[in-house]
Amino acid sequence: MHDKSRLLKHLTVHRIGDTELQVVSDLESGVSPLIEVEKEVIGKYRQNPGWQDGVIMLFLLKDLEPLIRQLSQVASAPPGGIRGLEYRPIINIYDLRNPHSCRIFINQGAMKREGCWGDHEAIKALLAHEHAHPLAECATTRSSRSLRVELSFGGVAAQFGDSKGWQSKIDGLLGVVVDKLCLYAPREIFANDVTIQSGFTHPLLYLDKQNVVKAGEGLRSKGVLRQELQKEVERRSLTALGAELLVTIAEMKGYLDLALETASFYRQDKITEVRELEGLLFKKVIPYLEPEVGRAYERLRDGYVELPTDASPEELVPFEESLLGILAGALWAKGLELEYRLQCQKERKTRS
Repeated sequence: MHDKSRLLKHLTVHRIGDTELQVVSDLESGVSPLIEVEKEVIGKYRQNPGWQDGVIMLFLLKDLEPLIRQLSQVASAPPGGIRGLEYRPIINIYDLRNPHSCRIFINQGAMKREGCWGDHEAIKALLAHEHAHPLAECATTRSSRSLRVELSFGGVAAQFGDSKGWQSKIDGLLGVVVDKLCLYAPREIFANDVTIQSGFTHPLLYLDKQNVVKAGEGLRSKGVLRQELQKEVERRSLTALGAELLVTIAEMKGYLDLALETASFYRQDKITEVRELEGLLFKKVIPYLEPEVGRAYERLRDGYVELPTDASPEELVPFEESLLGILAGALWAKGLELEYRLQCQKERKTRS
């Protein structure tokens, strides 16, 4: 993928066994170390019997605007939508019909914001996870792509009013939460499973521990969020219950995805590593979350640990419903009745 408005600084081809690595970059510097990390990751994955990549295109870019423009017309999008790719440090684009090639995009801007730029151990973990996605494809991941969720609300949501578009904010935030923690969860969990199975346990643990520390630091902004919402309450554009609900949803969006990480260490019997990771998590993050969110983390993690790899769409429905029920339970405690319709070949409607 080329963008004529951007000047390419680097274009090389490398061979790792029978895998061809094509590198395209618009970066002024820092390209060669990343290529070496990618070669190391490919070298390990070539030992995996399921490895099929014959051609890998590695794009090292200042940002992902060229990719965002290219994908702007697609029907499906990751959690947060196509524009959400602005904040993704790395992404693997691959075609299920052609397992012999893929395109890896590294976003320098997002890497710097995440504190990963120049941290080769973190980059190794990110690359290993993205390369794991095609290898992690299974019946359950295919089934997950056939499911859709429709959300509707009752209770305190009706009190938001239209002056600031609060209902729209709730819809958008919860849509991202549900997509990430329910519909996309199998793909992320199984990719982490393969990452660990392929010998990248240490880099993944290193990255996850960094993310837990950052999550703890991010909780410092909780007070700022409460202050901003209190101003809206004083202006009577938002109810006090509505403000509490928004804090809870923000925490669900920002922290519950840590369960996707810890679950795979449990699934792969990495007990020493998971104790280290969760020890950090229960020290720096969980005690400072809303109690409902902390409980939801543990319930999601336990549910993810039991996720099978061979589920049909019909078999996956009750599993997804259980995840939705966990999220609905946390919201119900704050006065929001989350009603959801999960669709596949059969359709069910559940209310919590």
